[in-house]
Amino acid sequence: MFLAYFGWTTTAPGILAEMISAPLNVNAMTWRTSPAATELETLVIDWLRQWMHLPPDFDGVVYDTASVGIMHALAVAREEAAPSTRKIGLTGRDLPRFRIYTSDQAHSSAEKAAIALGLGEENVCRVPSDNKFRIETSILRKNVAQDRESGFRPLAVIATVGTTSTASVDPVPEIARLCREEKMWLHIDGAYGGGFAIMPEYKWIAEGWNEADSIIINPHKTLFVPLDFSALYVRDIERLRRVFSLVPEYLRGDTLESERNYMDYGIQLGRRFRALKAWMIWRAFGREGMIALMREHLRLARLFGEWVSASDDFELSAPVSLGVVCFRAKHEIDAFNSRIVESINQSGRAYLNQTKLRGQTVIRLGLGNILTTEKHLRDAWELIQETVRSLATSPP
Repeated sequence: MFLAYFGWTTTAPGILAEMISAPLNVNAMTWRTSPAATELETLVIDWLRQWMHLPPDFDGVVYDTASVGIMHALAVAREEAAPSTRKIGLTGRDLPRFRIYTSDQAHSSAEKAAIALGLGEENVCRVPSDNKFRIETSILRKNVAQDRESGFRPLAVIATVGTTSTASVDPVPEIARLCREEKMWLHIDGAYGGGFAIMPEYKWIAEGWNEADSIIINPHKTLFVPLDFSALYVRDIERLRRVFSLVPEYLRGDTLESERNYMDYGIQLGRRFRALKAWMIWRAFGREGMIALMREHLRLARLFGEWVSASDDFELSAPVSLGVVCFRAKHEIDAFNSRIVESINQSGRAYLNQTKLRGQTVIRLGLGNILTTEKHLRDAWELIQETVRSLATSPP
């Protein structure tokens, strides 16, 4: 009955993998200190690459979350736009202000990355979205042109596959064409929606990905791996290594140039043995097993959307996309919709969250936990309707 955010789940194979990795206490920093962890991370990264239909020139590394992954990707974009930033920084140099573009529906990790990288929060330009909450590429193109005329340097575009509020999918092929023309870095935030590309009927989600420079997938959102597990893919991963590889003397004896040392692909030195839980779950479920579970979540989302559409008291606030449904009580002010969510959450019977769409507060329901059945969803729908009736007769 936890139906907020993006549903995540834990399963027996995931629990078992965590029970094994915890006492092993492996530090997956170099091949020599952790050969099994290194080899298994390389294996599961390649499995996922193939499922996502990415060409072989993409390779990846596992981080904790997509917020950390995007920071690493934009660090590479910054280094290529302003060489030697790694060594001498950005200050005191004759450099323009760099711009990053993303949808007004995209995740706040874009701003956090800009803050951490010294690019500045205000240089993340939020582009309006269309009636399906996808980035308006015509406005994006105009913004890039205007920024160039004003002396800014367009650095990167972040296209989202499964936005945080509505799970909408940006038109990646159109954005990719613009990035090629303008020589900008293309990062695809597929933290939630990217995982659906393993489904034959959702292969279209991966269109244009082969044109990207970096892509994030969070198997802890859609592919049943327990928190936390996020995979960053970079075209020619040596670009990532050139920015972050730094081997002090006290580690030199444990580094082998002929083997992969994952400490070279990010700011972390200490790294958990995250690959074991992904390997164990994917071997236990199989790709077809995961696809079956994902199809059920999508069916439940569509079913809930049908209940909302047929209701006299509620309306959909956005098209049902992937496993997310956004809706609100008809003819009611924002405060009333907020009270619905707060009352349900305080009851302890279910958990929802709320968001803002076009300035209106809406109720948001997300599916993804494999323990959520149609009966749970129906119980939640009845609870929502009961709550509305109760609030309608109670003092504000």
